[in-house]
Amino acid sequence: MTSELSQKPHDRLAAALADEMEAVNLLIRERMASKHAPRIPQVTAHLVEAGGKRLRPLMTLAAATMCGYTGPYHIHLAATVEFIHTATLLHDDVVDESQQRRGRPTANLLWDNQSSVLVGDYLFARSFQLMTEPGSMPVMRILSNAAATIAEGEVLQLTAARNLATDEAIYLQVVRGKTAALFSAATEVGGVIADAPEAHVSALFEYGDALGIAFQIVDDLLDYQGDTGATGKNVGDDFRERKLTLPVIKAVAQADEEERAFWVRTIEKGKQEDGDLDHALALLNKHGTLAATQADAFAWAAKAKDALAPLPAHDIKDMLVDLADYVVARIS
Repeated sequence: MTSELSQKPHDRLAAALADEMEAVNLLIRERMASKHAPRIPQVTAHLVEAGGKRLRPLMTLAAATMCGYTGPYHIHLAATVEFIHTATLLHDDVVDESQQRRGRPTANLLWDNQSSVLVGDYLFARSFQLMTEPGSMPVMRILSNAAATIAEGEVLQLTAARNLATDEAIYLQVVRGKTAALFSAATEVGGVIADAPEAHVSALFEYGDALGIAFQIVDDLLDYQGDTGATGKNVGDDFRERKLTLPVIKAVAQADEEERAFWVRTIEKGKQEDGDLDHALALLNKHGTLAATQADAFAWAAKAKDALAPLPAHDIKDMLVDLADYVVARIS
């Protein structure tokens, strides 16, 4: 039998918060129903029931529990966070023309783009309904701001992803929008609903922000050096989709004239040929950008762990520290 210490941190969190997470799942199933449009629960269930770690709602539950919350509304907030996340996935798969998500065909492939976009809109609307139920204006401000920031990050990525002028500052802005904003909102609202001291709420925000950035950097790095069986993605998918992620941004910054011409042709102009991925990997290795990207991920994970220092000792705090280590352990 797997010992508690050998379990992955998110599995330990899920076990510690099993009753609360079951309540979240029940609320999600209840609120994704539609009396008049049966396609809504069909599309939603396809993604919601496909597995996934439920990491973001777990973080809301963890933050609220760690701060001593005993009321019912952390359940609503965790479900809100998951609905926002699911809505963005439905929209992302349309934008990226994806065909697989969590090892299954995407909703836009099984149904159509219209269904994915409109059901995503429905889930966003449901999330706003849910976030009003605790009756907390600060909670609504945090989650509504996060929803706007996510959309802004996705739009920024559209213009930045294939532009060689995109630097690390713009990359970080995109990542903070499309990924970290929901992580930080998930942890921050857990502290707010528990009426935690301002220093503790701020610490939870900083933890979620840094963890989300580390999480996305690792995802971008795994695209160039990951195990397809473990990640569910083919090595080089981002390159083929002409996404300018951190390893390439670092390589472009060090490129000579010939190398820059290669990146212009493959990323900006999209004229890719056989052997281009191998050449791209060779350039990343030549300039040490994979190692440099890994170092950045570890630095953000360390920042996440340091952010938790003001919070009192708690078993869940220890799990959140371990979670930051686990996020980057995937590339070590």
